[in-house]
Order: sequence, then structure tokens, then C-alpha cells
Amino acid sequence: MNCICGSEIETSNCCARFIDNKEQPSTAEELMRARFTAYAQVKMDFIEQTHNPKLKKELDMDENREWAEKTKWLELQVFNTENGGPDDDEGVVEFKAKFDAGEGEQWHQERSFFNKIDGNWYFTDSKNPQQTTFVRSGEKVGRNDPCPCDSGKKYKKCCG
Repeated sequence: MNCICGSEIETSNCCARFIDNKEQPSTAEELMRARFTAYAQVKMDFIEQTHNPKLKKELDMDENREWAEKTKWLELQVFNTENGGPDDDEGVVEFKAKFDAGEGEQWHQERSFFNKIDGNWYFTDSKNPQQTTFVRSGEKVGRNDPCPCDSGKKYKKCCG
């Protein structure tokens, strides 16, 4: 049976070799795929082991386990990798995961950040690639400043 990570490789030759601690992932993408598979199989020890050791205090394993147990993981699509190869020390993997947590099928997309520490890859952080930070192009107008539309009124009484 092919691995749920979408690699089209038999599970025992794919993610299971990492989850069962027979081998270490040589790339950030291999680790990301194995972590997806571990969530699908509720192998939370692997999730904890592969989380950046410097950031483990932020990790809520009870919450992660509960989420993994109630979620049916359906599909993984990897879109892009930046660095994260055997000779790199950091990498980024962008992916989309299809799941059902009891509210119907949904997609989750993220950019996951990985670091290699002492020769092993670890998950460090993630961001939603669809969220962007708003950057104001001009100066901020205060409530009591004159309105930039040149009406002569205070901003709060005009366009604010």
C-alpha cells in the first residue's frame, strides 16, 4: 500500500522508516511528509521528537494528540521546497493537506520551516502563505488631524 504522504512509494519504504526510527530524513521535505503521516497515524512521539528542541516548551502535545485523533487525513500535495537538501541547514516546504475533522473535507495550506541541528532535521515554525501583512503606503492619519481629502474638517468628522 502506498504511503499517505502522496509519494507513491510503499509506506514501509517511505515514511515508516523515519517514524519507526530506522532512518533519519535526509531532507526537509522527507521530514514534512513523515510528520504528515505521523499525524495521520497518531504517532505523536515522532511529532514531538522532530520538533525543534529549542522550541519544545511551546508544544502542547495533548492538544496535538486530540486534534490528530479526531482528524482523518486524506491527501497531501507538496507545492514547493526551498533549500532543505542533504547539505543545507534550513529549508522551507510549502504544502496543502486535505483532512476531515468532522465538519466535512477541508484544505490546510502552509509554509513549514525546518532547521538541521547536529545532522538531524527538525520542524521549527509554519506560516499560512495566504495571509499577508498590510503595509501602509502613506503616513497614518490621526483622528484629530485635518482630513487628507482637503475638506477642512477633522479626519474623525469626515473620512475617518
